[in-house]
Amino acid sequence: MEADFDPEDKYSWFFGMLSRERTNQILEPEQSGVFLVRESRTQVGDFVLCVKEELRVSHYIINRIQPGGVTRFKIGDKEFADIPSLLNFYKTHYLDTTTLIRPAPRAKLQCKYDFQGQDPEDLPFRRGDILEVISEDEEEWWTARNVNGQMGQIPVRYTQPLEPNQIPAINNPRPQDDIPQPQQGRPAPINEYRTGLQLQQPTTTTTVPIQVQLPAKAIVVLQRIPSAYDRRQLQLKIGDIVTVSKMNLNGQWEGTINGKEGIFPFTHVRFLTPEELRNLNT
Repeated sequence: MEADFDPEDKYSWFFGMLSRERTNQILEPEQSGVFLVRESRTQVGDFVLCVKEELRVSHYIINRIQPGGVTRFKIGDKEFADIPSLLNFYKTHYLDTTTLIRPAPRAKLQCKYDFQGQDPEDLPFRRGDILEVISEDEEEWWTARNVNGQMGQIPVRYTQPLEPNQIPAINNPRPQDDIPQPQQGRPAPINEYRTGLQLQQPTTTTTVPIQVQLPAKAIVVLQRIPSAYDRRQLQLKIGDIVTVSKMNLNGQWEGTINGKEGIFPFTHVRFLTPEELRNLNT
């Protein structure tokens, strides 16, 4: 069977920090060649390529190495510049008994209640919305994506799983007092850190401020260390000044920090006030 996936589309194959057991649950019902990539729980900074092969699920460690200070990814005795290159290679080369055919299907969730969001990295949604699970970060909070491509953290108890090919049906909501409350004091998502600084949470799905003329200066208010294999994502340090050049509706903005161009989540910055701009230029 011919491979059918784009190695550059990391959100099709990267499932975050899944356990081995949860990975097996996802892949065991699938045909040979279905795969996913997860973060290693035992070797921090490394990844695992998980593939359904015949009657078993195989877990291949991907070591992140830095020969000569250059980051590369090693699986077995082969090295690659990045994970997309590795996946592209195994489209046409066998691991043990199969090549890579397609990524594992992502779980779909239907929202049971409205959720306005509590923190800048949250993904607001309305009852009846359908979300796609990107990574199961914690027991109570997962990363999900909506139909507009926006991503963020969601409270799992506000949703219910959808079976494959299930026709969505909005359930009657329970009284407001019966809505389960998200767990307080939840840990930060992988590679992101809370600072106590708050951004104004958007009340609609539109994330682009209409009064800002680009390019415009913004300040980083939430730190972010992107995964090493995603070369377009900018590393954000609190207090850095970013020149925003484009505000995409999916929440991934484009800009420049210290001469480096890339993309970053809009929730991690705020535009400078006129007074701050004057002080910056003096």
